[in-house]
Amino acid sequence: MDFTKAIEMIWDNRKYVTNDPKTAISHLNEEVAESLKALMRGDMDEAKKELQDAMSCLFIAMKVLGVNPEEAVQNQVKEMTKKNNKIMVVKKDKVEIFVDGSVKASWSVWSEEDVKEAEKLAKEFGCELKFEEE
Repeated sequence: MDFTKAIEMIWDNRKYVTNDPKTAISHLNEEVAESLKALMRGDMDEAKKELQDAMSCLFIAMKVLGVNPEEAVQNQVKEMTKKNNKIMVVKKDKVEIFVDGSVKASWSVWSEEDVKEAEKLAKEFGCELKFEEE
C-alpha cells in the first residue's frame, strides 16, 4: 500500500472532521503525548497503540496541510543522507568553523587550553577537525 492510498483510507475513516490545520496538528500532538505518557508508565503496548493513532493523525494533518506524502518522504531521506560538511580549522591564533565552505564562526586562540576547548566543541558538534600551520 502506498502513502497516498493509506492517507485516503484514513481520511475516509477518520473519527473527527476538520480542515483546520491547527486542529489537525493538535490531534497529532495529543496522540504523541499519550504515547509518551504510556511509555513513561512502562506500558509499551499502549505506547505502540497511541503511536499508531498518532500516525493516522499525521496522515490527516498532511492531507489538511496539502503535503504530498511521496515528496515528504523523499525530502526527508534526502535531508538525512545529505552530509553536513562542518569543518573546524585550528590555526596558530584562531579557530574557524566552516559549514559547506563558508565561515560561520571564528574566535581567537590565546592558549593551549583554548585549543583543547575547540577540540571538545568539534567533537560535540560533529565537525571534522583540521590543524593548520600559518
